Amino acid sequence: MIITKRSLTFATTLILFLTVSFSCKPDLKSSNVFKYNLVNHPNSLDPAFAKSLSSIWISSHIFNTLVCVDDNSEIIPSLAKSYEISDDGLEYVFYLRNDVYFHNHHSFGPDSTRVVNAYDVKYSLQRIISEQVNSPGSWIFEDKISTTEPFVAKNDSTFIINLESPFRPLLSILTMQYCSIIPREAVEYFGEDWKNNPIGTGPYKFKKWIKNQNIYLSKNENYWRPLGNLDGIKIDFIVDRKIAFLELLNGNLDLVSGLESSFINEMLTADGKLQNKHHDEIKFLKSAYLNTEYIGINLSLVKEDHPLQNKNFRKALNFAIDKQLMMKTLRNGVGFAAQSGFTPKGLNSFTDQLVGYPYDQELAKKHLSMSGIDLANLEKLTIYTNQPYADIMLFIAKQWEQIGVPCEIEVMESSILREGMRKGAIPLFRASWIGDYLDTENFMSVFYGSNSAPPNYTRFSNKDFDELYRKSNLILDNAERKLLFRQMDSILIEECPVIFLFYDQSANFYRKAISGMSHSLNNLPFIENLSKN
Repeated sequence: MIITKRSLTFATTLILFLTVSFSCKPDLKSSNVFKYNLVNHPNSLDPAFAKSLSSIWISSHIFNTLVCVDDNSEIIPSLAKSYEISDDGLEYVFYLRNDVYFHNHHSFGPDSTRVVNAYDVKYSLQRIISEQVNSPGSWIFEDKISTTEPFVAKNDSTFIINLESPFRPLLSILTMQYCSIIPREAVEYFGEDWKNNPIGTGPYKFKKWIKNQNIYLSKNENYWRPLGNLDGIKIDFIVDRKIAFLELLNGNLDLVSGLESSFINEMLTADGKLQNKHHDEIKFLKSAYLNTEYIGINLSLVKEDHPLQNKNFRKALNFAIDKQLMMKTLRNGVGFAAQSGFTPKGLNSFTDQLVGYPYDQELAKKHLSMSGIDLANLEKLTIYTNQPYADIMLFIAKQWEQIGVPCEIEVMESSILREGMRKGAIPLFRASWIGDYLDTENFMSVFYGSNSAPPNYTRFSNKDFDELYRKSNLILDNAERKLLFRQMDSILIEECPVIFLFYDQSANFYRKAISGMSHSLNNLPFIENLSKN
């Protein structure tokens, strides 16, 4: 098996780097501008379309939500100063702050702004489920809110959400950028052009958008909470991560997020620490990230007599992978071997006391023997993957071959791979589940039998699991829900509809001049306390 990788030569990269450096001049005069890069350019700055990482990051600077997540991963009030949940879990009442103003704009009339009220909240959330808007976030309320009167503005400062049945993760869902609060006046003023002219209540105000190059934001001097000393934010959209890292090292960027395979050894040691030569200028922040990487098995696609239908065979494949070695050699220690189920580190229901599949070749061979599979006549397994994960899949293929299971890798375009997973056309595929919100329910939904793909790409269906999943959504007590989630993870370990690979970590590289930075579990930067020295 041969896998080819195309990469720019260093000379070509340097030429491109110089082109970017001298063609995109900064537009903000102040030195207190936080400059960072996003690989993908957003199509819209309308938070109702904040689906991509780029859109979510930018929306979090411009808008606020009723509740938010703090740097301890706790849900706290934001635009709502407090909230109450009825005993039956069907009514959520939010009491709004009276000191939050929208960013200045003449669409508000002579005063150029006004206080946020409950009618803005109702308008914003109704817009998410509007067929006319067609938001990709409409699923967040699907089959959850009341079919008669889901959103109620009781008065200027009291807003109510009515549910059809209890759904414990609702507060977590309300922290998503889809649920950003926006002003009707501005949306109606701009019409179709609203997506290019966002107005919110957030710590930074939209200033300018040079398509495919930069977005500029300025400090909201009337923000309702204290801010750091930044005057603004400049966001670049450099597609080539190697160039972005060179810009960071050259001082033209203050933050680069993520890893680049051909640059990882330049920045990090094998055990995940910043290289000594960068200590004087760069800080490396590594933290838990709501992402579980796995190889999925579409059990509805493979034939009844196929080895993948055999539970002991699937267990053997899990035991055969030296995940610790994989993380060290291919990820430079960024991430954790997935040995405790599907729930990633960081969520409160995670426990390393739950024993999954540590590396054990003897156990792998034992389960192969128990499976009764004739290895001499076994057809090759084909793992379908996209290019960025080809090296990890090659590592796994070699591990499986060591226990006598032949394997090959099929590299596909990411969009084609996702479509094949969605349609159920691929039996064995590399995938990841990045949490939409900070609740374990979101990860367990990947295996709920009534869910289609996405999220249930494996078409897994288990009566006991489904019953526990439904029960977890009805219970308000966190301790009891935690126990249910661990029972669900135990079922996933036993049935192994996936090959568990690793729990991810976010990797963020900063210039030393930046202080006050931290990231949420979904790698969203907290910028309110950010300063630049």
